[in-house]
Amino acid sequence: MRQVLIRHGESESNREGRVQGQADVDLSETGRLQAEAVADWCREQTWDGTSTELWSSPLKRARETAEAISVAIGLPVQVADDLRELHAGVFQGHLWDDLAERFPEAVAQWKSGDVDFQIPGGESRRQLAERGQQALLTLSKRPASQMIVVAHGGILTAALGLLVGRDHPLLADAIERPFTRLPALANCSVSELSWPGPQLVRFNETGHLVSG
Repeated sequence: MRQVLIRHGESESNREGRVQGQADVDLSETGRLQAEAVADWCREQTWDGTSTELWSSPLKRARETAEAISVAIGLPVQVADDLRELHAGVFQGHLWDDLAERFPEAVAQWKSGDVDFQIPGGESRRQLAERGQQALLTLSKRPASQMIVVAHGGILTAALGLLVGRDHPLLADAIERPFTRLPALANCSVSELSWPGPQLVRFNETGHLVSG
């Protein structure tokens, strides 16, 4: 199976530098333009309409992105709850720059890279990665030869770390990466897995977002 992984377009919270987690946030104007650009990229690909599926996280920023793709390629959007972003607990809704002052101990533990530290009221990185891994694995077993999955930077990055990190140094520490040290996937970037395996075909490609 060809499984194309797309992060949603820029959201209003992304633009504001705010922790969104599982909050239902709209795309920004830039995000809507990014969604149209990745939809155009999808339109240019070759899809078998009888065995291609389009899946999305239920959160609005992913759904809006997936709906743009749906219009472009003529496939309905199906929703998988386990594709939701990290449950950010008490961090959710706050500006990233304010977290250290509001929750100094929790932020220190989070930034340490402890994969089992659970944000108060939320998830740990390990829980996020395992949920994402299982979601992509479950979808890979569906009776489809090609699939587009629209989700979130944190869950996709962490899941890829578990699925292919051993073979790809760039992703070796991805379970620790979401939201710390290294950036997550770019908004409306394209990555791709080939199943069974899986094998990483492409990662964090953004050339389709560059206007010419």
